Amino acid sequence: MSFTQLKSTYIDSLNVTLEEYVHNETKAKHFHIASDDTNNTFLVGFLTVPQDSTGVAHILEHTALCGSKNYPVRDPFFMMIRRSLNTFMNAFTSSDWTAYPFSSQNKKDFNNLLNIYLDAAFFPNLNYYDFLQEGHRFEFEETENPKSPLVYKGVVFNEMKGAMSSPISLLYQEISTNLFPTVTYHHNSGGDPKNIPDLTHEELKAFHAKHYHPSNSVFFTYGNLDPKDHQKVFEDRVLSQFEAQTFDFAVPDEQRFTEPKHVTSYYPLPKEESMENKTHVINAWLLGPIYDNYDVMRARILSGVLLDNSSSPLRHVLETSDLGVAPSTFCGLEDSTKEIFFSAGLEGANSENAEKINDLILSTLTKVRDENVDPAVVESVLHQLELSSREIVEGRMPYGLNMILQCLAPVLHGGEAVDALAIDNVLLKMREEIQNPNFIPELIDRLLLNNPHKVCLTVKPSHTMADEIVAEEKARLAKIQSELTEEQAAKIIAEAVELKKRQGQEDDISVLPMVTREDIPAKLAIPEVSAIQLNNQTIYTGAVNTNGMIYQSLIVELPALTEDESRLLPYLNAILTDVGCGQYSYTEQQARIYAVTGGLSATTVYKTDRKDGKFKGLWMLSGKALSANSQHLTDLLKATFFDARFDETKRIQELLNQLKLSREEGIVSNGHLYAMGSASQNMSQMNYLSEEVGGMKGIQLGNQLTARLKESLACNDFCTQLKSLLQKLNGAKYELMAISSDNELTQFSDYFTKALTHDVTQTAAYNFPFAVPNEQLNIGWAINAPVHYCGKSYKVATSDHEDSPALTILAGFLRNGYLHRAIREQGGAYGGGGNYNGNGGSFNFFSYRDPRLTETLADFDASIQWMLNTKHEQLALEEAVLGVISGIDKPASPAAEYQQTALANYFGNTPDVREAFRANILKVTLDDLKAVTEKYFVDKPADIAVLGPKEALEKANLKVYTLA
Repeated sequence: MSFTQLKSTYIDSLNVTLEEYVHNETKAKHFHIASDDTNNTFLVGFLTVPQDSTGVAHILEHTALCGSKNYPVRDPFFMMIRRSLNTFMNAFTSSDWTAYPFSSQNKKDFNNLLNIYLDAAFFPNLNYYDFLQEGHRFEFEETENPKSPLVYKGVVFNEMKGAMSSPISLLYQEISTNLFPTVTYHHNSGGDPKNIPDLTHEELKAFHAKHYHPSNSVFFTYGNLDPKDHQKVFEDRVLSQFEAQTFDFAVPDEQRFTEPKHVTSYYPLPKEESMENKTHVINAWLLGPIYDNYDVMRARILSGVLLDNSSSPLRHVLETSDLGVAPSTFCGLEDSTKEIFFSAGLEGANSENAEKINDLILSTLTKVRDENVDPAVVESVLHQLELSSREIVEGRMPYGLNMILQCLAPVLHGGEAVDALAIDNVLLKMREEIQNPNFIPELIDRLLLNNPHKVCLTVKPSHTMADEIVAEEKARLAKIQSELTEEQAAKIIAEAVELKKRQGQEDDISVLPMVTREDIPAKLAIPEVSAIQLNNQTIYTGAVNTNGMIYQSLIVELPALTEDESRLLPYLNAILTDVGCGQYSYTEQQARIYAVTGGLSATTVYKTDRKDGKFKGLWMLSGKALSANSQHLTDLLKATFFDARFDETKRIQELLNQLKLSREEGIVSNGHLYAMGSASQNMSQMNYLSEEVGGMKGIQLGNQLTARLKESLACNDFCTQLKSLLQKLNGAKYELMAISSDNELTQFSDYFTKALTHDVTQTAAYNFPFAVPNEQLNIGWAINAPVHYCGKSYKVATSDHEDSPALTILAGFLRNGYLHRAIREQGGAYGGGGNYNGNGGSFNFFSYRDPRLTETLADFDASIQWMLNTKHEQLALEEAVLGVISGIDKPASPAAEYQQTALANYFGNTPDVREAFRANILKVTLDDLKAVTEKYFVDKPADIAVLGPKEALEKANLKVYTLA
């Protein structure tokens, strides 16, 4: 055998077995997490330690996926996305590692992707023109005119221009740069746009040769497939072709400071925004190595005690301080680096108060140390850590990949994978240690108060910084252009022409493996949902695998609401679980919640009912806990629903400020979603409401509301409205849901239904209260970013219409065949494509972190003409179908799948309807795609919304709005 097994550990709390192997020749490690989960996951990771900010590791990650030894096509990664039934495909560049993960529920598909990924990682072509496309290059604004201005292009270059326009990204980089002055974390591993153009193709290839070797790799697999089969592929495809090497990429410990460092830096702020209350002040301490599992757990406990919730002493002080608007995004423990660090601070401050904020943090830490902490609080934090380690979460990433990523960094830095997953023994030891009344005081002293390796960071806004960055780039380019020889200018033109030619070439993709319709499962896996009557109350009970957790929800059928109440509902959702309750203040209530649960949340779900065509809504109050705390969870849900207090006006003002900041900070990372929502807002009731309460318009209205509510009288009136709205929900018809793997689910449900009995007083059903405008939109939202997020929307049929399957496939078909190449490869955006919103009846084109605006809008139009005027191959349709089916079949966690099915049933999207839609996807023809394109797009009006810099929006003749 080529691998030797070193360990096998069953982890009872997770119901998995962790198996550790080593490759006999190269010493590559393989960790297999054996589970009965059919959603199998693979990851290969490398320790990558850049010594500059050129983004070499990030650009290599992109370029490695652009063709390899056995798959010499230009874009195998994006081609395989549409030739597989994957449930996840991506690649990651972290601060000191690079990883290539995927997941699939189909064994044939898994093996296809495994071969592609192994070849891409270990034997990439690293073509020069792919480096120019993905990394950076010079071009003239007019491609073949050397007299026109010289510009930078490149996917990663534009991605990082977008990423580093976010104050949050800038803040993290400033913390890392200053906390780690001598090791790799000092540099921006993603790439600083100022430094990216310094990277050469030869340096990229050298970095790959140096770092991407089996002896510097770790393989992870998860699921129900045999690890021996994986290892045979590893050996045959990769490992047999390498010999062992000794690498010394270990990140050294940072040289410790002898005294704290005070740093001031800046971030760009649009000129139209006031600089008042826009400074960030953060304290950050370097702690210890990530692989010391006990010390990491101690640091997590300390962080939880100080910051977990609003009753935690440091968070409470930061939330209630008049020195800033809200606690910093960077409050807590950061464990993605070899040595972890802890940070705390305020945003929305004024720079002259920086020293006061630093003193406030220190004095609070001193007070907590001297007054000690209630042992029940420390136990509550341990409870939260146990709960989070048990929970099965399938969100943006598969559950198996989440487990793998917990292990990856510790393993790459010399730690044990089992320590990252099997924390029960660590928790037992911690429960012993916390009996010592000096446990927290000693940690505060050792890790914080007596730790001189500390950075006090003040990041101020600047009205000139954005212009200075642009001017600096233009000056650099102008200088380069002025010194170009005729031969160099000709080379730039020739490379641009050759790259465009390469981007337009048709590769022989027959070398790539592909699953077919025969590999698609016959039926969709849908849990059976049934409602029972218990104590005169309807309850859905789901007995599914939850690793010892219980989930409870109260599901209200939304009653008739006014326009104002509909706008108010998202604020009720955001505030409800963070205010006081009955006799308890909000800090006491927070302590009660986090002592016995994993938290409560309130959400609203709107959809058009397929049964009667009416627009309806459900309001849900949900919580989760360890099964042993089921009754406590029920009691807290009941208290929150019936007894929430809205008399703590200062608290509500604080929460609104926090909500405002978090919404604004999310724009840059989700700009394409906001652009599509804004462009499609007038196309249906669903879209209009979404934009009104949660889109760019909703953020704008929220900012105005938050400003008004600084006045006490206005805030008191707002609180009265919140109370009245909750009382209206109290009297509406509602049902319950309980999900758990515990065999005592029936007993839990009996208590739950008895506790939540109520009288129905609101009998009028929800009726959409707004008037949707009929005007065509051509708008722009000015944001703090040097790139664009473009959206263009057409009104189309909703998901209950016979055209819905064809429209669903058309989105992927246009992306695969035209938009990806035009917008990302040729245009330089980080992403772009089409999106069919069946709930809202709109078809949306979008781009993400895009250097262009009008050209991208033209590409959207050109894709329609391409669809209609090109003879398309059946294979392209098959690829689009596979993409849709893999999305439909993508699993959620067992608890989430049960809840999603119950909600789908409520709105008439029953298993029969879902199965029929899936079957109709398989019946769509190329003629159907052309027919819906002709029907909905040709000579039809379209609405446009673009997020980007104000000057560019005005230049494009868009009606410009701001969030102020």
